[in-house]
Amino acid sequence: MTVTAPDLKAFLLATPFFGGLPDGSLDLLMSMLVERRFEAGNTVVAEGEPGRSMFIVKSGRLAVSKRTHTGRVIPISVLERGDFFGEMTLIEMQNRSATVVAEMPTVLYELTAKNLYACYKADIHAYVIVLQNINRELCRRLRRADERFARRAADNED
Repeated sequence: MTVTAPDLKAFLLATPFFGGLPDGSLDLLMSMLVERRFEAGNTVVAEGEPGRSMFIVKSGRLAVSKRTHTGRVIPISVLERGDFFGEMTLIEMQNRSATVVAEMPTVLYELTAKNLYACYKADIHAYVIVLQNINRELCRRLRRADERFARRAADNED
C-alpha cells in the first residue's frame, strides 16, 4: 500500500533520515515509500540475506541482533518510532549485516534502492540531503559503538 497519510510529512521531517528536505523533495520521496506491517515475532530482515531496501519505523519496536560464528545471538540495539535501518545495503550493496525482528506489532515505511536511484535522477538536491542524513546517522552509530568498545576494554583492564 502506497503511503499518502496527511500527517506523514510531519512525522518524516522529524526523523533523522528526512530532516532538512524541502516540501517538493519530501513529497517525491513520500510517493516512493511503501507501508509494511509486521506482527510480533516476525523477522523483517535476516543477517546475510540480500537487501535492496531500507526502512523507517513508524510505530512498534524492533530488536536488532547478530550471530556469532558459534551461532550465539548477540543483541545489538532496539529500534523505535523515527529510527531507520537497512541503509547500509543501499550504500555498499552488500547482504544484510544483522537480523531485525518485530517485538510488537510494527509499521514500517520501505524505500527501495531502485526508488532512491529514481530520486537521484529526479531531484539530485534531495538525494544529497538524504545521503548526508544517512552519513550523519552512521557516524552517530559508530561513535556509540566506539564508546561501548572503549567501556568494555576499560572494564576488562580492571
